[in-house]
Parts: sequence; C-alpha cells; structure tokens
Amino acid sequence: MPVVRHRPEDIDFSGSNFPQWHAQPPPPPPPPSSSGNGINGHGQPTHGNIPQYSIPQELQQEASKVTLSNCRGRKRALLIGINYIGTKHLLKGCINDVHNIKQFITEHFGFREADMVLLTDDQRNNPRRMPTHDNIIKAMKWLVSDARMNDSFFFHYSGHGVTVESSQSQEIDGKDEAICPVDFEKAGQIVDDDMNAIMVRPLPRGARLTAIFDCCHSATALDLPFMYNHLGNLKNEKAITYAGKGLMAAGSLYLKGDIAGAIKGLAKSVDMAITGDGKLDKSRRTKSTLGDVVMFSGCKDDQTSADTKTELAFTGAMSHALISSMNNKPHQTYVQLLQDIRRRLATKYTQVPQLSTGRLMDMNTIFLM
Repeated sequence: MPVVRHRPEDIDFSGSNFPQWHAQPPPPPPPPSSSGNGINGHGQPTHGNIPQYSIPQELQQEASKVTLSNCRGRKRALLIGINYIGTKHLLKGCINDVHNIKQFITEHFGFREADMVLLTDDQRNNPRRMPTHDNIIKAMKWLVSDARMNDSFFFHYSGHGVTVESSQSQEIDGKDEAICPVDFEKAGQIVDDDMNAIMVRPLPRGARLTAIFDCCHSATALDLPFMYNHLGNLKNEKAITYAGKGLMAAGSLYLKGDIAGAIKGLAKSVDMAITGDGKLDKSRRTKSTLGDVVMFSGCKDDQTSADTKTELAFTGAMSHALISSMNNKPHQTYVQLLQDIRRRLATKYTQVPQLSTGRLMDMNTIFLM
C-alpha cells in the first residue's frame, strides 16, 4: 500500500482542543541517595551507576551526569487504541487496553483524567477524539509541549504496527517502523523518525517520557538509540567501541547536548565502523535526547504482537502482562519488569518485549512515572 510521509515541521498545532496543564510549581530536587542501590530516600531513582559496557570511559563519565526526572512535576498522558471498527483490519483488544491503562496509571502513578487525551475509534461522535493521522500527530505534540524538568509524560499505543521502506540511511535494516492511524489507508502511517522528532528530541534535560507500544514490529518504534537485554546490559555497542577516540569526544559532546558538535566530531570516526554498526552509531548521534526517555515494546521489529482474551475481555497481550506484573509487584526495576513481562508472555506467545532508552541509563533503577 502507498506510504504517505508526514514531516513534523509541516503540522499546524495551533488551536488544538486538548486539555490544559493543571500547573504546579516545580518540586525541589530529591536528596542524594544513601542506599547505593539507585533509589533515594523517597523511593525515587537517582542517576544510578551506568553499567560498564565496552564503552569508552569518557562516555561513561558523561552518561553518569544524565539528569533523571523525579516524576514529581506535571503529568500528562496520551492513550491511543484503535480496533479499526468496520474494516478488514479489525482488532478486538485495543480500545480495552486504553481503558485498562488509564485506570492503571491513575491508581499507581497519580495521573489525572483532566491531563489525559484518549484517542479511540469508538468516539465517532467526537471527531477530535478519533485516532486519525492528523489527531495523533497533534496529540503527540500536545503531550510534550512546554516540557520542564521533573515532568512525567506517558504514551501508550495499541493498534496495528508495520514496517515500511525507509529513506533514512541510518536505518540498519533499511526499514522504518510505523503505526497505523484509523485512516492510514488514505492518510498514511506515522513512522518512527517522525515520532522521534515530535516526542523525543524536543524534551529538555530532566523531563521523562515513558512509552509503551503494544503493536507489531515495535522494538524501534521511537528510534531510541540504546536497547537493553534481559540483564539490563546494552545491546550492540560495537559502533561505540570501533569508533575509538573520535567517538569518545563526540559522545561527550552529545551527552552534553551539543548534537551539532558531536556530528562534526564523528565525521571521521564513523568511517572506522563496519556498515551496520556505523548506521547504529549515526542513529545514536541523531536520535538521542537531552530528556529521560524509556520505552517498552510489545515485540521485536521482526515479530508480531497478539490480541488475547482474559477471563473478562479482549486485550493486548503486552499491555495485559505489564499491568498484571505491576499489580502483582508495584516496585520493580526496569530490568525486573522486562523480565517478568517476558516470562508472562513466554508461556503462550512468541513475541519478545524490548526495552530501549534515549540516553545511557541504569536499568537497575525502579520503574517510575
């Protein structure tokens, strides 16, 4: 089917009818950690210890300076569920996912309905709440607009996910991952490059975005540059290792926020990397962020995600596993949560959920929004 690429800079976001902030003054910074386990005295994560991957020491040192949100600032949530009602693409559990996730983040993390946007395709009497291409783009921009340190944003998508041919040279497999708005056959999909440009790169230091993609082909749906395995260790760090001293200096620059300087400094270093890892490295330079971004996906890029039926209703397998895990054990590290979600799905499904971030982070800190 034809793919319509939509450039974020072409979108007019003025006049969007979305909830306004219920502004609160920024909270004071949490006290320093004394427990040594990456959790401070209020149960909030600290910078933690960045695991010692085969990454240059200079980059490790800069990563340790990352400012993590304490998530006690303002909160916003965007929840999208598309069942593709009345079409040949019908799904059954996506709208239920939205309502289940809404209850979950309200009860566990203090999000308020007044600060949420729910886009579902059973709201035909309210065109602004239909998950169309245009409404989703506008809502994504609303979600992270006016972001500040210690704010916490939450994004959840449940619907169809696809892969499409990419025009971006840094895509290792030559493909983009994309989500399918309810009108995707006319308006096109929304690709990972655009979602990264809208929700990830604009974030300031110390603002958090937590994203859940419960859809097929979703591992790199936000194009985040760092992916972790079930032990919390970084996957495929060869690009950083191969690039040597030039990458050390450039890595220092981009972790300080000087993306332009990092790109210039890496001009020669990239040539030292093999083709696939060179593309990964380019992604890490262009898709990183000053913000604090963590994403769970329903599966790998080459896998599909399943609808499932609980004792009560249809739901997405990934969304149901995440909620069940957190309800069973509310205080888990990111790695523990990833492991438990995978364990819950492994008995019935082949999909393997993934964990990725926009900056180097310690995955042994407590999951918090």
